[in-house]
Formats: sequence, C-alpha cells, structure tokens
Amino acid sequence: LHGGRIEKSRWIETLKMQVVADTISSRMQSIVKSFPSLDNLPEFYNQLVRLHIEYGQLKLSLGSVHWLGMNVQKIFQEYRRKQKMNTRFERVNALTREYLGRVSSMVKQLKKDFIFLEEARKIMKNFPTIKTSLRTIAIAGFPNVGKTTLLSKLTGSTAEINTYPFTTKGVNVAYLGKGKERIQLLDTPGTLNRFDKMNNIEQIAYLAMKLCSHGIIYVFDPTEEYPLEKQEKLYEKIRREAHLPTLIYLSKTDIGEKEKIDFLKGKYDCIIDVEEMKQKLAALVPPLRQETSEEQS
Repeated sequence: LHGGRIEKSRWIETLKMQVVADTISSRMQSIVKSFPSLDNLPEFYNQLVRLHIEYGQLKLSLGSVHWLGMNVQKIFQEYRRKQKMNTRFERVNALTREYLGRVSSMVKQLKKDFIFLEEARKIMKNFPTIKTSLRTIAIAGFPNVGKTTLLSKLTGSTAEINTYPFTTKGVNVAYLGKGKERIQLLDTPGTLNRFDKMNNIEQIAYLAMKLCSHGIIYVFDPTEEYPLEKQEKLYEKIRREAHLPTLIYLSKTDIGEKEKIDFLKGKYDCIIDVEEMKQKLAALVPPLRQETSEEQS
C-alpha cells in the first residue's frame, strides 16, 4: 500500500464495508434463488403454495430479501464515496460504524421475513416431486384398498417409490417404463369429503389427480375395509370431477368373498391381472407432445 496513514486506513475500512456488502448481498440472492419463481409455477404447485403458505406474504418477504441485497450495495457505494472524500482521520472508522449500523438496522427489520421464509422452505421441501412433462396416471381409491401394492406390482419391487408425508399417510410417486413410454404413477388416497373438509394429504392428492393426471386407475377392494357403497360413491365422484379416461382394478381377489368379486366384475369392466393393466395403461393415454428427455418438474 502506498500513501499516507489516512489513505491506508480509508482503503482498509472501505474493504471491510465491501466484504459486508458482498456477503449479505450474496446471501440474500441465494435465499431468493432457493425459491421457485412464483409467477411461473405449474398450476399444481401454485395451488399447493396458496393452500399451505400465505401466498401474499411469501411474495412480500421474498421482495424484502431482494430489496435488502440491493440496498446494502447501494449504501456501500454511498459510504465508499464518503470515505474517498474524507480528509479527517478520526472520521475513517466512524464512517464504517455508521455503515454497519445502517446495515444492521435493515437486517433486523427483516427478522420476521427470514423466519417466515424458513418455515415456508420447510413446507415446500415436503411437496411431492411430480414431473409435469410425463404422462401421469393417478391410482385412486380409499386408503388401504391396495393402491400401494398395485403400484409396487406395476413398477417392480426394486422400483423407486417416493413417499411425501404430510400426515400419517403419504403420496407415493413411482415410474413405469423408460423414455417416451415412461409413465408416472401417483398413489392418491381418496375421500368423499368436500375439498375444504379434506386434510392436507387428501387435498394434495385431489389436486395431483385433477391438475397433473391424464388418466386414472380406480381400485375397488372387495374385502370391504370400506363399504362397497362408499367405494362406488367415491368412484362416481372421481369420474364426475376428473373427466379423465379410467381403468378399474380389483384388488385382494385372493381373500375377498366370491359374491362381492362377482358383483364388481359384473357391474364394472374390472382388471385383475397386473400384466393386462400394464398393456392397457400404455394405450390409456398417448405420449405427450411436450415429453422430452429432459424431464421437467
């Protein structure tokens, strides 16, 4: 370093302020980038965010964090100019303290925003990862009717099945086939409740079926863990609301009563064989035009 004592001190103090500005600005940018662009979210994720997080507050908090990152740099430029023009040695450290005080005050103002964003991040981390570029089939029916067993049989015992818990139950996501023939399967527990009366997992399952799915496998359970009357009501509700091509699978035929199995087979075009289901699945929904090797989520 060349120059007198004051020049050296101004250079050191300016460098200190720059490190603070760059560190905070970089960290704020990282926080903003860790969240998806809210205006460009697929409808499914847009609805999930609005359902589980205060959407308006999320946008405000992200905007505040972005503002902080920009303003610490703006204020740094202001104090760098002041430091450059300063000719009094006793003012060198005082300017740095002023700068740090203003920055500290700004950071403290955003404390509630940081807490809110951390909670929002934890919630969004548990959202199911659904690839919107893939053909998607929802396996629907009441809990414990055999949906997850069917999912395992269709995709193979070694297939990756991801569970996304929100309550004691979860949404399972797995994949069948490869390349353009790949199909995404969603295990979506059903309910006869209205949407506003559903629990978290039921609401997510409903939105996944309605906004992400291109077809449905409805699972009937002849052992009647849920009465057949309710299972039929749920089937009609899903068919009425989803307006999607549907296949019907009859589970637990090895332990169900023959009379009830025959009743369901007579009333509905039920599939019992998993291999037959695989063949019909491929024809149920044609490949999507937007399907590419780069799967988007």
